[in-house]
Amino acid sequence: MRKTAILDNFKRALLIITAAFLMAMNIKSFVRAGDLLPGGFSGLTLLIQQIAKHFWDIDLSYSLINFSLNAIPAFISFKYIGKKFTWYSCLMIVLTGIFTDVLSGFQMTNDILLVAVFGGILNACAISLCLYAHATSGGTDFIAIFFSEKFGIETWNYIFAGNCIILAIAGYLFGWNEALYSIIFQFTSTQVLHALYKRYQKQTLLIITSKPDEIYEEIREETNHDATLFKGIGCYKRQECNMLYSVVGKDEIKLITRKIKQIDPNAFINTMNTQQITGRFYQRPND
Repeated sequence: MRKTAILDNFKRALLIITAAFLMAMNIKSFVRAGDLLPGGFSGLTLLIQQIAKHFWDIDLSYSLINFSLNAIPAFISFKYIGKKFTWYSCLMIVLTGIFTDVLSGFQMTNDILLVAVFGGILNACAISLCLYAHATSGGTDFIAIFFSEKFGIETWNYIFAGNCIILAIAGYLFGWNEALYSIIFQFTSTQVLHALYKRYQKQTLLIITSKPDEIYEEIREETNHDATLFKGIGCYKRQECNMLYSVVGKDEIKLITRKIKQIDPNAFINTMNTQQITGRFYQRPND
């Protein structure tokens, strides 16, 4: 057990180091090349840097601003989400700040549209690696995870809307061209993140099977979710049949489908996207 825990911690740390490096290189090579704002507290940090440089000719440290902004969200995460989760998130914040301050970036292209699109993709990949390590990149991600844990809803699109307010301020102060391209950057990042990370997305399972008890036990064991059994009549053969109804996390669908097929190769499985549920739904807690 101890060896497994050490290996798990090593994998999480490696994912976070990789994510921090990718995020820092994205900031130095794509974001600053296009004068973009990446969203969240990273974007707010860069906006504060720009304001200080433009109006007062002061070069502020990225790390200093970013650490200060993340202090309160990190405290909320430590208290309400998970202690280990928060420590790994703080590691991500610290490493990203250090890498951003010390690494040298390079400009891959002068096309600002390509910068916005591929920078957004790289940003989403970095955040996804961090989330798969059961941590966040800080700032608004803390807020998103908090509301997802508390209310069981995805909040990435709401965070995107909040980021647009930051961009409106940047556009008013420094011009709308980069601000509008930053919206493309953030929209790309949000949609790619939505595709890569499915923890807070839910799907409904409708399963026609001759082995409902065995399949239900598998669903409960693997996901800790309940199911409801309906008895019906198949219209084609006019035979009695069983239908299990359950809602599970989208990240659990592939595993559950494979397990069901192992139990009953003839099972008919219908999966549907679930936009919202009201009532009890088990969400694996962060550590």
